[in-house]
Amino acid sequence: MTEPPLLDVRGLSTDYTMRRGGRTVRIQAVKDVSFTLARHEVLGIVGESGCGKTSVGRSIVRLAKPHRGQVLFAGSDIFTTGSDDLKKLRLKIRMVFQDPFASLNPRRSIGDSIAETGDIHGLFDNKADRQRQIQQALTNVGLDGSFAAHFPHELSGGQRQRVGIARAILPAPDVVIADEPVSALDVSVQAQVLNLLADLQETMGLAMIFISHDLGVVGQISDRVAVMYMGRIVETAATRDITDRPIHPYTRTLMAARPKPDPKIRIAAGIEIGEPPSQFDRPSGCPYAKRCAIATSQCETNDPSLRTVAPGRMVACHNV
Repeated sequence: MTEPPLLDVRGLSTDYTMRRGGRTVRIQAVKDVSFTLARHEVLGIVGESGCGKTSVGRSIVRLAKPHRGQVLFAGSDIFTTGSDDLKKLRLKIRMVFQDPFASLNPRRSIGDSIAETGDIHGLFDNKADRQRQIQQALTNVGLDGSFAAHFPHELSGGQRQRVGIARAILPAPDVVIADEPVSALDVSVQAQVLNLLADLQETMGLAMIFISHDLGVVGQISDRVAVMYMGRIVETAATRDITDRPIHPYTRTLMAARPKPDPKIRIAAGIEIGEPPSQFDRPSGCPYAKRCAIATSQCETNDPSLRTVAPGRMVACHNV
């Protein structure tokens, strides 16, 4: 019997309102996004800036208010649960944020920041237990226990992100949503943090949603990949299928645009025509049509649905 998914996202849509030209307009950041996450699985969500991938992560934990859809965690609907149950669910689904400095309170010590969730929920038996768990969390992310007495401004960017990860795994969650966790770090530090996340995912048995604009980074850590464009998932498949045999024209462009180690190799295939459509004036058809080399008249008027094209693989495109 197939085990039900740990996390089941169904038809998630999230809108934001803002003022533009003296009037209030609505921006559709996420449109009808659906996916599942199995226990111990890593799902990568990739797309360029503004595609809605961060809004997906924030909506799942209700840091952003979704307008439609369901998110089922172990069978419970996160969007309809009461405040007390939501607090308990948030112990099981934790986030690692993009900017490790902005996500830490500059006036709180590292130890206090790591223990904050445990303090709020009364998870420590006493001061000694609290200190022991802080020390263990720091050790788990490769930092000495003495860091507990430091403050964020005393740490490097990589160290601060390790603290952010330590905070996310105390207490131990079932799901970690890592939102661009290495994009603010030096390239030399990115690999260390990626290896740390991979090690923690394996040793703690975590499920993870790894959000990034870099398909190369996503490919290093993910079991499956969902590619987003203008608020929608346009392709999802096993990581190897995405990197070796991309189907959607946008996924192909992302793959072609990855940096090559040989400077003699040109990336001409990764250059696109035009810019993404404005969020204030979304096209009625496929939002990628104006930039797509294989677009037809159908693409200009009909927005393609995500459909299964092979076992474990879905694509939103009329022409593949």
